[in-house]
Amino acid sequence: MPAEAPVVARADDIALPPQVAKVLDTSLAGLAQMRHRGTGPRFIKRGHRVLYRWSDVRSYLDANTCQRTDDPRGAVV
Repeated sequence: MPAEAPVVARADDIALPPQVAKVLDTSLAGLAQMRHRGTGPRFIKRGHRVLYRWSDVRSYLDANTCQRTDDPRGAVV
């Protein structure tokens, strides 16, 4: 059986921290804290550079979407 091809992100699916911080309405420092605590969207670390996939940012937003203020985060509706 042939080996599966690795999943490669398209250039238009890659975002930089300032872009993601703007979408999440937070500061760069706030986004860095989210990375440190493991509470933010998944990210890619390439050397010292941090990158995000827009698909991971969308998944993060979907997982934190609530119907009511007392809904637990990530609740299935």
